[in-house]
Amino acid sequence: MKLNILGCYAATPRSFTNPSSQVLEMKNELFLIDCGEGTQVQLRRNKIKFSKIKHIFISHLHGDHCYGLVGLISTFRLLNRENDLHVYGPKGIKEMITLQLKLSNSWTNYPLYFHELESKEPELIYEDEKLTVETIPLVHRVYTNGFLFKEKPGDRKLLIDKAVEYNIHVSLYKSLKKGKDVTSESGELISNHLVTTDPEPSKSYAYCSDTAFNQKMIPQISGTTVLYHESTFLEDKAKLALPTKHSTAKEAAQIAKEAGVKKLILGHYSTRYANINLFREEANTIFPEVDLADDGKVFVFE
Repeated sequence: MKLNILGCYAATPRSFTNPSSQVLEMKNELFLIDCGEGTQVQLRRNKIKFSKIKHIFISHLHGDHCYGLVGLISTFRLLNRENDLHVYGPKGIKEMITLQLKLSNSWTNYPLYFHELESKEPELIYEDEKLTVETIPLVHRVYTNGFLFKEKPGDRKLLIDKAVEYNIHVSLYKSLKKGKDVTSESGELISNHLVTTDPEPSKSYAYCSDTAFNQKMIPQISGTTVLYHESTFLEDKAKLALPTKHSTAKEAAQIAKEAGVKKLILGHYSTRYANINLFREEANTIFPEVDLADDGKVFVFE
């Protein structure tokens, strides 16, 4: 699992920071999560192939999370894209994008699908043979979702030497990897656990931006491998978090602690702060495994 941070700062873009956007690579698939201004420039800067992006997830319709979307969709057209593109986001995102495409006479020459969301409960919005994606309802000034990406359990690991020892034909190896018992060439039923071991633990990634402190999400993200949680403010500006429905670094850490996640990544910093290391320092007073997002930073989780 690999996470490319394209932008992780709140509010307006600056010459040296970008608003929210990131690319998650999971099971050899790329998912674009949020698409603030400058996203396509950041994709090029980070050498991420446009053609590999087939699914875009937009948390909410504030500009710093979606104003780069119509530009990216239009660029796909200029690059003669042929693959389908699926966009998941709040109800209204289709109208927002198609109106701009209509007025600029820039209709796509590839299939473009919108999956509009309005449920206030978690829902499964994407699934294939390798993974699933669920919404995480958040608490913000407009309808907002986070997204929970979860790998499905992989195949069991085959112990080749044991398979040979028990005289199992090669044609049955696939069945063994799927957890089945098989019959050896001598007619003996071989229990699966004798010739396989457990697969690698499945990984998961929870993206939560933007939101007020929201303990209702804890059961859904419990035990998640990595949690990205907004931390717009430090404690010195905690009084601003409630009316703007944002979180502090300590509040993000409290969510991570109660959910028992393995790693917390902070982001969506207010641009009023010159030193983002202060966010980790405050979060570490509550939760030890804290890292900081920053534009261009890449996380790899084995």
